[in-house]
Amino acid sequence: MLPDFTVKEESTMSYSDRMQRNHLYSVLLSPRGAPRMADQGMQIAQQFLSPFDLLIGLIGESGSGKSILLKGMFPGLELTNDDEGVNVRPLPIMHQDDTGFFTPHTYHLDIRFELAFYQAHELADAIRLAINRGKRVVVEHFDLIYPHLGMNAHLLMGIGEEIIVTRPSVFGPDPEDIKEIVFTSITSRRMAHTAEDLVEYCLIDRRVYHFDHYDVRSGFILSFHEKPQLDLMELEADVKKLIAKNLPISYLDNTHVLIGDQRHYCTGPRMHVKSTAEITGFQLYHEFLTHPITKDAQILGVVNMPKEIRLSELNSLQLMTFTSPDNGR
Repeated sequence: MLPDFTVKEESTMSYSDRMQRNHLYSVLLSPRGAPRMADQGMQIAQQFLSPFDLLIGLIGESGSGKSILLKGMFPGLELTNDDEGVNVRPLPIMHQDDTGFFTPHTYHLDIRFELAFYQAHELADAIRLAINRGKRVVVEHFDLIYPHLGMNAHLLMGIGEEIIVTRPSVFGPDPEDIKEIVFTSITSRRMAHTAEDLVEYCLIDRRVYHFDHYDVRSGFILSFHEKPQLDLMELEADVKKLIAKNLPISYLDNTHVLIGDQRHYCTGPRMHVKSTAEITGFQLYHEFLTHPITKDAQILGVVNMPKEIRLSELNSLQLMTFTSPDNGR
């Protein structure tokens, strides 16, 4: 009897590859503040990152939370630069030495920042060299290097109003597709974050200090263990007055912004519009909601909402549509 040389694909393929094979994309809401964004990064790594992923691509505007998401995904990874400044020089990936024992196993680079110092083809060559040596490369602003790289990321993410996590194949998606989505949606996220801080600002005037934050598409939720005595229509009117004043919003430090000339605590100080007048379509839902499990009382606020709030539509699925081949006959 002849030996069986048939390759048993399922048994020889790594578990992580079998697990990810049918993953098209996942969508998560972009959370408010650095601690929750880091937690989201840890969750993404646990659910979607394979030990065999060597090229990690990330796309998003400055201040969208890319660096803190990566810190959650890769604890201990030293970012070459972030919102605080330049951390490592010269850029390690441009000076690879594969002869020593203590060589980096993961490189990080921000393409938009590094294009001020290197040509795109130099960065692309360094990325390919590192991958060929079995190193992992984490690339911010991946869309800028993709045309020069000749390969897509093994795991590609975009941060806008939502976090998109995808595993590209020969069928896409291309980084430009992700960029178009997240760069368009980031405006709603900035408006929602600023509007949330304006509501907080008005709550402090009412001596309401303790609440938790939850996320919803194009809006925010403030959750209270004990229901406060508030007139939500009056609260909405006061926030709209602040919006109409066109107050400047500016970064102060890692945990504060300036609303006009008033210092306000904020864990995401770079995720704001430049002035309150840029917030459009702000509304509060005029009744308290009740969390179905904790029974906490919740305030819902939305932005960019030209019509009356319909709760069932806020997190509705956007289904793909396909054109019938018979169309046009």
